[in-house]
Amino acid sequence: MKRIFASALAWLALCGSASAVELLNVTVTTAIASTTTATYQLRAPAGRVFPINMGVQCTVLYGSGGLTIDAYLQTSLDGGSTWQDVVNCHATTAALHTIWNLSSLTVNTTAVTASDGALTANTVKDGIFGNQWRVKYNSTGTYAGNTQIHIDIITNGLTAQ
Repeated sequence: MKRIFASALAWLALCGSASAVELLNVTVTTAIASTTTATYQLRAPAGRVFPINMGVQCTVLYGSGGLTIDAYLQTSLDGGSTWQDVVNCHATTAALHTIWNLSSLTVNTTAVTASDGALTANTVKDGIFGNQWRVKYNSTGTYAGNTQIHIDIITNGLTAQ
């Protein structure tokens, strides 16, 4: 029993604590042209492994009016020169609450064509896991009634760049 307890403690120490970050928190009133948030970087703490998964939560609080809202969680593998859509959070004229789990262990056996703001509505392109992350978002139509969109992520080793 002592060995199991000691092993569990060692595993928890290696995992470290998770970092939660609100990448996007915006009130939507008018049409928004493609806009990006600040870039966040994943860094493995000294002596620890790079994060292998990320929890993503998208919440749209609908007020009234509007047509569409799209938010793309994006990652970069080349220092921010090229951005790849990983999750698309798409809302129209209703509230939305979606949660995804991304994993760097998902195998892609075919080449993925980079897409920047073009991923299909409410889909995920799992297995692409760079060390830089941001959200690109846009909307069409005029929203009112305090329509808001939030993108939150949680993983180990996330820091602002």
